[in-house]
Amino acid sequence: MEDCVVLYEKKENIAILTFNRPAALNALNTEVNLKLIEHLNAAEADPEIRVVVLTGSGEKAFVAGADIKEMLNMNAVAARDHAIKAKRVTDKIWNLKKPVLAVINGFCLGGGLEYALACDLRIASESARFALPEINLGIMPGSCGTQRLPRLIGLTKAKELCFTGDIIKANEALALGLINYVFPSESLMQEAMALSGRIAKKSMPALMLIKSAMNKGMEMDLESAAIFEIDCFGLCFSTEEQKQGMLAFVNKKK
Repeated sequence: MEDCVVLYEKKENIAILTFNRPAALNALNTEVNLKLIEHLNAAEADPEIRVVVLTGSGEKAFVAGADIKEMLNMNAVAARDHAIKAKRVTDKIWNLKKPVLAVINGFCLGGGLEYALACDLRIASESARFALPEINLGIMPGSCGTQRLPRLIGLTKAKELCFTGDIIKANEALALGLINYVFPSESLMQEAMALSGRIAKKSMPALMLIKSAMNKGMEMDLESAAIFEIDCFGLCFSTEEQKQGMLAFVNKKK
């Protein structure tokens, strides 16, 4: 349905979820959040899907932030409840068993950046722009932006971006380690599908265990994280993929 606020497309073993409010620069609202969770659940449950791609419709924006009209008259209690609901979305992306790739075209601001930060990998067009501009509205990030950004790019630069609300270009985002790759706009989706396809060919159980080990390990002390990694490593040896992969290696086959 073209009038759906989040589109779902399946290309072989890749699910493409597209924010679809181009007239509003794909701004986030309650309807978008509910539909996004629905599609993420569907992609996670589909055994044929191995990678999820998250992108925005049109050339102007991935997501230009939250829909301010929906938030304008909220009191403190309502605003907190709104943020809790948005956290459920970022948690769903972060904890999804399958790799999630953000494909960023145009503006990636506020909540849009926070949703992208919850993804496993991020690639962007040369025209992409990034910011957490909430300070300019007298508020602050509320979807884990103040937590995931410093873990990704370091505390000092993350504070600068949150304090100033400044917009940075794709090349600076790449230099900071905020994104993985920058491509020309016209080849962005082609490159995204190529990268997703490479990942989709890997062992699904191993991908799931790697993602779990890395995400959960970031929340632990080093010793606990190392033991958790070892546990995940051991579980790999219960899979058919490990048996086939090692046997093929020994026999010098693919």
